[in-house]
Amino acid sequence: MSEEVGMQEMVTLKTIAETLNTSNDLNLMLDTVVGKLLELTGLTAGWMFLINERGDYACVSDYNLPPALLRKDKEPMRTGTCWCVNRFRDGRLNYAVNIINCKRLEDAVEFQWGDTHNITHHATVPLRSGDKMLGLLNVAAPAKEHFSDSELALLQGVAYQIGSAMERMRLYRAEQQRADLYAKLGDFSTSLGLAVNGCSNSDAFSLQVVQLIGQHYDWPFAAMIQQKNGMFVLQAVYADNRVRTLSSALVSSEAANHMNRVIHSHRATFLSTIEMAEIFTLCEPEQTMHSIASGIAAPLPYHTPGETGILVIGIGTAGPAQADREVLEAVAEHIAASWESLKLAENRRELARLEERNRLARDLHDSVNQILFSLSLTAKGAESMLSVSERLHPAAEAMKDIRALSQEALKEMRALIMQLRPAGLEAGLLHALQEYGTSQGLQVVVDRTGMQTLPRNIEEALWRIGQEALNNIRKHADVPSAEVTLKLSDHEVVFTVTDQGIGGAKRPKASSGSSLGLSIMKERAESLGGRLEIVSSSRKGTTVTAVIPLPFESV
Repeated sequence: MSEEVGMQEMVTLKTIAETLNTSNDLNLMLDTVVGKLLELTGLTAGWMFLINERGDYACVSDYNLPPALLRKDKEPMRTGTCWCVNRFRDGRLNYAVNIINCKRLEDAVEFQWGDTHNITHHATVPLRSGDKMLGLLNVAAPAKEHFSDSELALLQGVAYQIGSAMERMRLYRAEQQRADLYAKLGDFSTSLGLAVNGCSNSDAFSLQVVQLIGQHYDWPFAAMIQQKNGMFVLQAVYADNRVRTLSSALVSSEAANHMNRVIHSHRATFLSTIEMAEIFTLCEPEQTMHSIASGIAAPLPYHTPGETGILVIGIGTAGPAQADREVLEAVAEHIAASWESLKLAENRRELARLEERNRLARDLHDSVNQILFSLSLTAKGAESMLSVSERLHPAAEAMKDIRALSQEALKEMRALIMQLRPAGLEAGLLHALQEYGTSQGLQVVVDRTGMQTLPRNIEEALWRIGQEALNNIRKHADVPSAEVTLKLSDHEVVFTVTDQGIGGAKRPKASSGSSLGLSIMKERAESLGGRLEIVSSSRKGTTVTAVIPLPFESV
C-alpha cells in the first residue's frame, strides 16, 4: 500500500512539474496547476494568494470555489483577513499545515453568503523560492477536516515546485521588461535630441521631457523637479495622458528630505506612495494617483554647478521593478546630456552674437566714425577761413553749426560703438557704467549690495539699460551727476539709475510710448521676466528701476 502511495506521489510531482513548464503565462500556469493538483489528489477546491513585502495579498488563482466565496465578484477572497494570511505576514508559516477551520468559510456560514459545499477546513502551504516567501496555496474538500503527514509532505513538495516556477517566470518577465525598456530608450533619446532644440528655458525643457516620457514609456506618471532658491519646485507633470507646467513648490520638510536623499544618493531611489503623496497633491491627477502603488526618483546628473534636477516616475499597481530603476537612471543621463547640449548651443549663439556686434562696432569705427571726425575737422577749418576778415561771412555761422552737429554725431557714434562692444564689462557692471558716464561728461556714483555673480545675459541687459538711462540724463536732466545702485538678493536683482535733474519737465513721459529708448529699456527688462519702472518729477528728478528675477542656476 505504501508503495502505491509513494508511486502516486511521484506521478503527482512529475505531472505538476510537466504542467509548470507548459507556459510562461503566470495566471494560466497557476490555474492549470491548481486544477491538475486537485485532480491528482482527489481534492475539490483550491485557491492561491500572492503576498508582497508590505503584506498586501491578492487571490491570483482559484479552482471550484463554493458559491459562498464567489459572491460579489469573489469579494470574500479579496477583502478581510484570515489565520493563514496573518501567520504568513508574521513569518510563522514556514511549512504545510492543517487549518482547524477557515475564517472566510465561517463568515460565509454566519452571514449566509451561500452554499459552502460542506467545506469547513483546508490545508495551507507557503509558496517559496529559496528564502523568498511568495504566497500561499490552500486546498480543501467537503467534510475533510484533517490532512495526513504524507498529504502535507506532498503538498509541500508541490508548493516548492510552484514557487520555483513562479520565480523563474518573474525573472523571465523582468528580462523581457528590461529588454523592452532599453529598446525604447534609443527612440526616446533620438526624440529628445530633436525636440529640445527649440527649448529656451528650463520650464520648456522640463515640459518636453515629461511629454516624451509619456509617449515612449508605459509609466502612468512622470514629473520634473528643479531646485530653485533652496526649494524643490515641481515644474512639469505627465499624468492622465496629458502634460502640464506647474512651478509649484514642495512645501513640507518631509518632501524636501526625500528629494535631498535622492540627490545625495546619486542614483535612482524607490519612493513609497506616502513619499509621493505631496507630489500628487500639487499636480492633482484625476485618475493616475489611484492606480499608482509607488514610484522611483532619479537625480539628473547636470555638470553645471548650481543646477539640480530630479526625475520622478510613478509605477502602477504591479510595483517598481529593478529594470524600471536601471532604465530610469539611463533616461536621466540622456536628459542631463541633452540639457548640457542645449546650454552649449545657447553659449555658442551668444558668442556668435557678441562676435557680430564686435564686427559691426569695428566697421562703424573704421568707416562712419572716421568720416564724422573728418567732417568735424573740415568744418572747423572752413569756419576759421571764413572768420579771417573783420566782417563775418554769412556762411561762417552755418559752418559753426555743421561743426557742432558733426561733433554731436561723433559722440553719439562713439556711444553706439561702445554699446555694441561693451569691453568695460570685464571690470564689472558698475565700473563700466562709471567709465561710460565719464565719457558722457557725467560723474556717476555707484553702490552695490550682495555678492552674487550676475549671469551674462542679465549683466548685459542692465548695461544697456544703464547706458540709455545715462544718455537720457546727459540730454535732458541738466545735471552733472547720477547715482547707480545694484542690489542683489537670493531671488532677484534691483538696478536703479537716479538723477536730481529737472525730471519730466523736458522729456516725454515713459508711459506715452513716444520715447524709443525708454521702450527698448522696458523690452530688455521684460525679456528676462522682469519689469521696468520710471518715476519722474520736476522737483525730485528721475529714477529708473529695473527688477529682474535671478534664475536658480545663478543662486
